[in-house]
Amino acid sequence: MRIANPIYDTVFKYLMEDNQLAKLLLSTILGEEIVELDFKPQEHTTTVALRSLTVYRLDFAATVENAQGERRQVLIEIQKAKLASDIMRFRRYLGDQYRNPRNVQELVDAARGYSKRRALPLLTIDFLGHGLEYTKAPVIRVRRECIDATTGERLSRKEPFIEGLTHDSTIIQIPHLGRERRTEIEAMLQIFDQGLVVDDRHVLEIDESEVPERYRPLLRRLQRAIAEPELAEAMAVEDEVLEDLQDLERWVEYERAEKERERAEKEQERAEKERLLERLREAGLEP
Repeated sequence: MRIANPIYDTVFKYLMEDNQLAKLLLSTILGEEIVELDFKPQEHTTTVALRSLTVYRLDFAATVENAQGERRQVLIEIQKAKLASDIMRFRRYLGDQYRNPRNVQELVDAARGYSKRRALPLLTIDFLGHGLEYTKAPVIRVRRECIDATTGERLSRKEPFIEGLTHDSTIIQIPHLGRERRTEIEAMLQIFDQGLVVDDRHVLEIDESEVPERYRPLLRRLQRAIAEPELAEAMAVEDEVLEDLQDLERWVEYERAEKERERAEKEQERAEKERLLERLREAGLEP
C-alpha cells in the first residue's frame, strides 16, 4: 500500500483533521486515552530579509482531555531536517504558548457561584527527522517527578503552580523507528518510517498486514491523501522551502567560519608583532 508521507506539515494536518484518527494517534503516543480533542494548526509565514525568502510553516497544537478529566495543551513539532536554529525557534514558540491567554482553562464552581482561571499544562511531542547524539531509542518519554526533598516521597497530587510552569515531553526519533516493532507505539509509528520511502520523499510503501488492525484507518486516510493534488503541490513547496533554509543555514555557517578565520589570523598577526617587539627589547633595540 502506498501512503502520503506524514512528516510533511500539510499531510500531517490532513491526517489530524479526522478527529477520531487524531485521538487514536495522540492516545497511543501519550500512552493514555484521549476522550476529547480540539486540534487547531496555526499557519505562520516569516520573511528572511537576507535572502528575500518567505518561510511557511504550521504549528500544531491540540487541547486534549483524558479519561480522568485532565485538560492539557499538546504542542506537536515535526522537524524534517536538523537546523542550528531549531532549538531556539522552538524555545520562542514554547514561551509564546506559556503566555498565550488562550491556553487558560476556565473552572466554574456552580455550587459556590464563582469561577477561576487556571493555566493549561503543556506537553510537547517532537518528531525528529534526525537522530539525537547519544541514544537510538525510537521513542523517548520525558516525565517530571515532583519529590518531597525531605522525605524523598513523590507528591500524591498535582499542583497547579507546578503544572502551569513545567511540562512533559515525548520525542520520536524517526531515523531509529526501524523494522523491529516491539511495542504498540512503534507498530503505529511505522507510518512515519522514512526507510519506506519510494520514488520521491512524498510517498511511503507500507505492508498493511504488518500494521495492527486498529491503526489501519490511519493508513487508509494517508492513502486517500495521495489523490489530493493540493497536497502533492504543498509537499513540493515544503521541499523547496526546506532546501532554501538549508542553503541559508550553510551560508550563515560559512560567513561565521570566515569571520572566525579572519579573527584568528588577526590574533596570530598581533602575537607575531608582540614576539618581534619582545626580541627587539631584549636586544636593546626597542623602537
